[in-house]
Amino acid sequence: MKTRAAVLRDIGKDWEITELDLDPPRAGEVLIRYVASGMCHSDDHLRTGDIPVRYPIVGGHEGAGIIEETGPAVDRLKAGDHVVCSFLPVCGHCRFCARGMSNLCDLGALLISNSLPDGTFRFHGDGEDYGQMCLVGTFSQYAVVSEHSVVKIDDDLPLEAAALVGCGVPTGWGTAVNAGGVRPGDTTVVYGIGGVGINAVQGAAAAGARHVIAVDPVAFKLEVAARLGATHTAGDAEAAQEIVTEVTRGVGADQALITMGVVTEETITSAFAAIRKGGTVVITGLGGLGKKTIQLPSFELTLFEKQLKGALFGGGNPFEEIPRMLDLYRAGKLKLDELITTRYRLDEVNQGYRDMLDGRNVRGVIVH
Repeated sequence: MKTRAAVLRDIGKDWEITELDLDPPRAGEVLIRYVASGMCHSDDHLRTGDIPVRYPIVGGHEGAGIIEETGPAVDRLKAGDHVVCSFLPVCGHCRFCARGMSNLCDLGALLISNSLPDGTFRFHGDGEDYGQMCLVGTFSQYAVVSEHSVVKIDDDLPLEAAALVGCGVPTGWGTAVNAGGVRPGDTTVVYGIGGVGINAVQGAAAAGARHVIAVDPVAFKLEVAARLGATHTAGDAEAAQEIVTEVTRGVGADQALITMGVVTEETITSAFAAIRKGGTVVITGLGGLGKKTIQLPSFELTLFEKQLKGALFGGGNPFEEIPRMLDLYRAGKLKLDELITTRYRLDEVNQGYRDMLDGRNVRGVIVH
């Protein structure tokens, strides 16, 4: 069959809308008609080269849609099911899945080659195989996806909102609740209020943090953060430090969560300085591959027992966290509709990313 998709052909190129051939699903795979796709900063990392991938590639890794067809040996999904795609595949039986660390599933190694788990490709055009971002390729009207990347959801949930729980929402929420371990009464600083950071704010507030300090140079994003749980806002790390010093009486923050789109050494240094003895810095944002962005005083690390850790998918299990986020949304405990700043057509994908980089969006969504 044919499908229209937004693709990248190389580093530094703009997104290009093209028609591709799409193979039918093989064993363990499903054909999805995507309804909506979130526009996450990670897809822009493909354009800048910060995430190493094989080109050409179909973009998009936050998506929700409806299953059109299933391949052989698929027994937990059927045509007509409404689904959210996880940007991390989960096999359920590798060493890490068996230990309850399925966000680190061995299938994640395929994220660089962007093939499906059997090592082959379903998108083709002009004699070339096209990979798909995070094995899902949600910037396409249709895609064939491994069942390891698909979570069934209730049919009555709005798919535009549900698309966001494939990555940004559980990643941000989990950065605060799982990786950061926010507890009632804590002081939490969130650096970067984009699609991930705004949900770290929601997670910290829901976990009972007394002070949630949102840090971002864009006033519009700070206004959204204040509506969704931030008790204080700051335009830069220096202003955030002043707030931390005041509200904790000089003790320091319990957590500093780095959720900005491009992580810098300066932010990590500021976050490390902002936390108390025994406090935790969680890095969820990305820097370029091979770029060394961490240089900290080991004296302080040891004597103050400060902790520095990375978090992927907020340290949670995609097949558990995605339904949990939607349950919280249904209960009114998690805001999703309010995260969507602008809706775009597929043809407007480049405009959507310009708006993101210019600070106009908390989250843009492509509606197919």
